Amino acid sequence: MERGHGMKKFLAACQRVENIILSISFIVMTLSSFAQVVNRNLVGAGISWFEELARYCMVYMALLGTEIGLRDGTQIAITAIVDKFKGVPRALLEIIAKLLIVGFSFIVFWTSFALLERQIASGQFSPGLELPMYVPYFALPFSFGIITLVQAAAAIAKIAALAGAGRGTSTEGGTA
Repeated sequence: MERGHGMKKFLAACQRVENIILSISFIVMTLSSFAQVVNRNLVGAGISWFEELARYCMVYMALLGTEIGLRDGTQIAITAIVDKFKGVPRALLEIIAKLLIVGFSFIVFWTSFALLERQIASGQFSPGLELPMYVPYFALPFSFGIITLVQAAAAIAKIAALAGAGRGTSTEGGTA
């Protein structure tokens, strides 16, 4: 079996799940926003749950989009220091940056469960959709859990690539 094959399959599965959720969220957000505008302008009455649904979809999209930006390297980054280095020192700085992202994401993931537990215990529902408020708050542990896992896998791939380069062998680490 090819080295890193399981990690590549895991990352591909995460990407598929993210893309499906983002696509559905975008479609639902767009349709509910459009329906709200049409309803308000043609019927003359606003329906609050259209706006609420669009807002919750936007939250999920923003948080999952963060992971996609990190994985693809399209997230805004300050690279002035890293760009000054080449070879192994640059690879080490990139690994440190990945590990910092993993650490931060794990802290947010872990602490978001306390917030989620409070929402579950409160029994609070959203005003428009009458949706339990833990559903929108679940976006935090869900998204940061995915960010933690995918960025940890990316860090491991970078470490493996650096170790392989140090031994003179070629490993496909890729970026995630």
